[in-house]
Amino acid sequence: MALIQNWLPPSRENWELIVWGFQFFPLFTAAQWFVSYYPQGKTSVESRFNLPGKWAWATMEAPGFITLLYVMYALPKQQGIESLPWANWTMAALFTIHYIYRALLAPLVLNPSMSPIHITVWASALIWQITNGLSLGGWLSGYGPTTVYDWAGRLYMIEVGLVIWGWGLLGNMYHDDDLREIRRAAGRRQKKEAEKTGKPVQSIDKVYMLPKNGLFHFILYPHYLCEWIEWTGFWMIGGWGCVPARSFVLNEIATMLPRAVQGRKWYVDKFGKDKVGNRKAVIPGLL
Repeated sequence: MALIQNWLPPSRENWELIVWGFQFFPLFTAAQWFVSYYPQGKTSVESRFNLPGKWAWATMEAPGFITLLYVMYALPKQQGIESLPWANWTMAALFTIHYIYRALLAPLVLNPSMSPIHITVWASALIWQITNGLSLGGWLSGYGPTTVYDWAGRLYMIEVGLVIWGWGLLGNMYHDDDLREIRRAAGRRQKKEAEKTGKPVQSIDKVYMLPKNGLFHFILYPHYLCEWIEWTGFWMIGGWGCVPARSFVLNEIATMLPRAVQGRKWYVDKFGKDKVGNRKAVIPGLL
């Protein structure tokens, strides 16, 4: 049963429109190179339109994989497809694993705190996730490869892509946890101080330090770089001609790269050029 006729799941015509339009998303992100205002995370601001960080993150990120899974459940029935190839379900599983970690476990279980997120950022990310879920979901569930023969001769690329995806995910998780440890340590210090003084434990929502482990020796946003590597592996699995997977990678880079460059400037302003040193924003030795 369609939740929204011809859109959820999408008809072929609407899916092709979504895929075509999503390729132009980088044009909308170009403004980030010139505007430092980004009311989320370390650059969040006081506003009546702020949402609690943890729940805002979960509710803006999770709809992507939920949309993809729903489309993969509903669209094959509409198309008369009895079963999808294992490679389709493999890609869906990789996408879902990442976002179960990123959208649910990270904010709701692992992160000790999160800065507030402005409702405009929340709404933009929500639209992005749903669009990406429709784009990838349509390709995986009826408008892309639908038989094992469509994947013939692709095993080597799939295996290489899986390895790259796996290392990218592990790198992303490792560097995420290094950032979490900064606030976990601050929380332990705050709790110890509160026990000594009898004062309430102070918030750690806006506690920041310069991380130093792993690729943080060379760049300030290695979790971004590792995520790009992860989704490049995902794109390899789908094939270089998979437009939805390609758009996914390029759109992530288009929106995250200027944030990383702006973020490096934030680190320099807060901690000083000497402490930041030669570390680049997101690409070792380059940018």
